[in-house]
Amino acid sequence: MINKIPVLRALKNDRWVRPYLEKYRKTLILAIALGILTFVCGGGLMFCAGYLISRSAAKPENILLIYVPIVLTRAFGITRPAVRYFERLVSHNWVLKMTSKFRQQLYDSLERDATIFNSKYQLGNILGLLSDDVSHIQNFYLRTIFPMFVAWGLYAIIVIGLGIISPLMGIWMLILFFLIIFAIPIWSVLINGARQSYEKTVQDKLYVDLTDNVMGVDDWILSGRSKEYLALHVNDQDKFLQINAKMKKFDRWRDFVLQIFWVLVIVSLVIWGAARFGGRSTYYTNWIAAFALALFPTVEAFASLPTAAQETNIYKDSLKRLNNLPAPDRTKHKPIKLTAPFNLVLTDVHYAYPQTNKEVLHGINLNIHDGEKIAILGRSGAGKSTLAALLRGDRVPAKGHVTLNGIDTSKFGDQMSNYFSIINQTPYLFNTTIANNLRLGNEDATDEQLWDVLRRVGLAEMVQKLTDGLDTKVDEAGLRFSGGERHRLALARILLKNTPIVLLDEPTVGLDPITEQAVINMFIKELSGKTLIWITHHLQGIDQMDQVIFIEDGQINMQGTPEKLWQTEPRYRELKKADLGL
Repeated sequence: MINKIPVLRALKNDRWVRPYLEKYRKTLILAIALGILTFVCGGGLMFCAGYLISRSAAKPENILLIYVPIVLTRAFGITRPAVRYFERLVSHNWVLKMTSKFRQQLYDSLERDATIFNSKYQLGNILGLLSDDVSHIQNFYLRTIFPMFVAWGLYAIIVIGLGIISPLMGIWMLILFFLIIFAIPIWSVLINGARQSYEKTVQDKLYVDLTDNVMGVDDWILSGRSKEYLALHVNDQDKFLQINAKMKKFDRWRDFVLQIFWVLVIVSLVIWGAARFGGRSTYYTNWIAAFALALFPTVEAFASLPTAAQETNIYKDSLKRLNNLPAPDRTKHKPIKLTAPFNLVLTDVHYAYPQTNKEVLHGINLNIHDGEKIAILGRSGAGKSTLAALLRGDRVPAKGHVTLNGIDTSKFGDQMSNYFSIINQTPYLFNTTIANNLRLGNEDATDEQLWDVLRRVGLAEMVQKLTDGLDTKVDEAGLRFSGGERHRLALARILLKNTPIVLLDEPTVGLDPITEQAVINMFIKELSGKTLIWITHHLQGIDQMDQVIFIEDGQINMQGTPEKLWQTEPRYRELKKADLGL
C-alpha cells in the first residue's frame, strides 16, 4: 500500500524534507505537543461544559458540586486560545527557520547548474522550481505533517483514555478512528490524489503553452491561425475544468462518508454512556453529555486529514524535482592567483548538452592572447553562446580543455569574476540608486571614482543634471534610461571592476545604427589594453578587431584578421557588403 502512495516513495531517498525533521526535531516536537494540548483543552472545555450543564439542570443540592466544573471550564476556556496562539508561533517559527535554510540550499544547488538551467527546464517548471516548490514544501509541513502528528497524538489519547474506562469501548474507538485517520485519507490519496496530480500537470502545461503562445502571438495572428491558437487554449482549459469537477464531486462524497463516521462515533459514545452511567444515580448520568461533547472540538483535527493526504501528490513532483538537483558544492576552492599576461587557450574542445547528447561544438582550437580583440560570429544555434560559457568556466567541455594561463576555467568557480567581466544583450540595472548599481563592480569605490567612470562612458553630464545625482533611482530593470545609456552604465561597472578580460555578448542588439556605432566605439576606446571577446551577429565595427572567427555547425569555419578575410574569403566580402547595404 505504501508503494502506491507517490509522496512516500519520494520521501524514501529524500534529502530535502527529512533532514530538517531531524535538525529541528525539538521545536517540531514542541509544536506538535502544543497542537495536541490545544485540542485537549478544547475537549476538556466541552467535557466540563457538558457536565456542568447536565449537573445544573438536575438542581444540585450544593453549589460546591458545580464549583469545580465552573473553574475548570474557565481554565480550559482561557488555556485553549493561549496554547493555540503559542502553538502557531512555535510551528510557524519552525517552518520559517526551515524554509530560510531550505531556500539557501535551493539557490546553492541551482548555482551549480545555472548556466544550463534554461535548457533543462521549461518556463513553467522554472517558476515552479523557484517559487511553487518552496511553498509546496512549506505547506507539506503546515498542512500535512503537523496535522498528521497531532491527529495521531489525539488518537492515542482517546483510545487509551476510553480503553482504561472500558476496554471494549476502547477497541471500538480504535477501529472507528483508524478508519477516519488512515482508511479515508488513503482512499482519498489513491482516488483523488491521482486526479490532483493530473490536474497539476494540465495546469502546468496550460501555463507553459499559454506563456509561449502569448510571447509568439504575433506569429499566430500573421499566419492566420488565431482561431487555432484559441482552440488550443480552450481545449487545455476544458481538460482542467473537467478534472477539477471530478475532484470536487469526489470531495463531496468523501466528506459525506466522513460525517457518517463522526455521527457513528458520537452515537456510539451516547449509547455507551447511557449503558454505563444511565442505570445509576442522577449524578452519573451527567457524564453522558460530558463524554459526547468532549469529542466535538477534535473534529477539526481529523476532518482536514483526507484533503491534506491527497495534496501529497502535489508535493511529490516538488520533491522529485528538488532531489534531482545537484547537491550544493561545499568544497572550499584554493585561491587562484594569476599574473599577466592572461592567455585563453581552447584545445580540441567538444561540448554536448546533457539532455540531448548532440554535440554543439566539436574540435574547437583557439588561442586568445592577452590584450587581443576578437570577434566571434555565427548564426543562431551555431554555438557562440556555448563557446562563451566554456570560456567563462560555466560549463565543462565533454572533451578537450579550456584554460586560462594553463588552468582549466571550470576550476575557478566564483574566482573567475576576478579575471572575467561580461556585458550581456540587455544589461540589468537593479531598482536602487545609480551609485549602488555602479558599486556592484567595486563595493569600495569612492564617489570620485564613480564620477570618473561616468565621465569615461559619457554619462557624467546627464547624471549631474538629475535632481538626486548619484542617488537617483534607476527604476526596475533600469527603465528610466535608454538602451544605450544602460549599456554605458554597464560598462562603467566593468571599468570599476577592472578585470583583464571582458566578454561582450551581443551588447548592441536592439539599438539603432547610430547608437550602436557609438556604443561600439566607446567599448573599443575604454577597454583598450584588455582582452576583448565580442560575440556579435553582424559585421558593424568588425574592422576594429584583431581577429575574427566564424562558427558554423559547431566548428570554426573562417578565422583571421578582418583584412586577411577580406582578401581571401569571398563569403566574408559578401557578408560585409550585405551588412553595409552595398
